[in-house]
Amino acid sequence: QLVESGGGLVQAGGSLRLSCAASGRAFSSYVMGWFRQAPGKERDFVAAISGSGTTYYADSVKGRFTISRDNAKNMVSLQMNSLKPEVTAVYYCAALAGSKWWRLTDVTEYDDWGQGTQVTVSS
Repeated sequence: QLVESGGGLVQAGGSLRLSCAASGRAFSSYVMGWFRQAPGKERDFVAAISGSGTTYYADSVKGRFTISRDNAKNMVSLQMNSLKPEVTAVYYCAALAGSKWWRLTDVTEYDDWGQGTQVTVSS
């Protein structure tokens, strides 16, 4: 089970930190990803992190977003800085079996999803 928190309303240029708490065993064996979905659009890849801490980002967020994880606490976080209105969306945490790491940008490959947390950036 994955539970996101930390979403909210922020002005353009501001920051938010999303967190995702995972339950169950073998958390460190999973690639953890963040996706987002704006109204009327597809769910898009934002960032992912391997069990050992290797990170991957969508080009649109490189340099502004940082993904991290704490395997001891079964937590993954997404620090979002310099936010722009166009990143307004529901953000989802997801888990991918480590053996599928090469598919980490593919939304259909992820096994488990959180309920999502709304991020709204006002101009």
